[in-house]
Amino acid sequence: MNLTDANAKRLFLLTSPPVVEYWCGLRVVRDDMLPGGTKSRAIHLLFDSEHEEYVYAGPCQGYAQVALAYACSYHGKRATLFVAKRKGMHSRTAKAVATGANVIEVPHGYLSNVRSKAELYCRDSGALILPFGLEDPRMISGIAEAARQIPIEPTEVWSVAGSGTLSLALQEAWPAAVVNAVMIGKQHESIGRAKLWVAPESYKQPAKHPPPFPSCDNYDAKLWQFVMQYASPGALVWNVAS
Repeated sequence: MNLTDANAKRLFLLTSPPVVEYWCGLRVVRDDMLPGGTKSRAIHLLFDSEHEEYVYAGPCQGYAQVALAYACSYHGKRATLFVAKRKGMHSRTAKAVATGANVIEVPHGYLSNVRSKAELYCRDSGALILPFGLEDPRMISGIAEAARQIPIEPTEVWSVAGSGTLSLALQEAWPAAVVNAVMIGKQHESIGRAKLWVAPESYKQPAKHPPPFPSCDNYDAKLWQFVMQYASPGALVWNVAS
């Protein structure tokens, strides 16, 4: 597939309702089919006419870096990513680089230090730094709008919660649904009205009981162990990325 074909396929997926398949008696949103995953559906809403370069600082295992790389590539913007320096580049960071992102690896890369270096870069360059987890009301509304394109009205919804952006979006999309959120990494006192569950694995660890379809191993794959045990038949499960 050439670049034109790839962009055409991505545009089709972005503008079509999310794909829903049945797995083990559950309805699963397959955003792993979408280059960049769920957040690439709305990240362009954070772009403006004043900035040509957008910066994201986050963990190398995260998928926001991939979403930003795809969005900037498609919209003719520049993506710059700040991640902790490793012996070998993480596969998701490498994927972002292959999509056109510039990556700055930070030694002694505690997240606070990575974020500090990114903020300093933006002060010097005039680039715009995006919030951690892409947590922004425009993102929440954009993902909620995509969810409402699904021609069903679920009564029970499951998703992971890193920044909480996705869970809040699904709550906005389906205000009458019972929403469950499995916390990954960042700890929350509350995410809206979602019922919170806690993944037993650390953020960096892969899921011990992943689903039978492609799913991000250290992120939404950790959801499956909970839905297999606690979800009602026909519940909607949102798979973010592969």
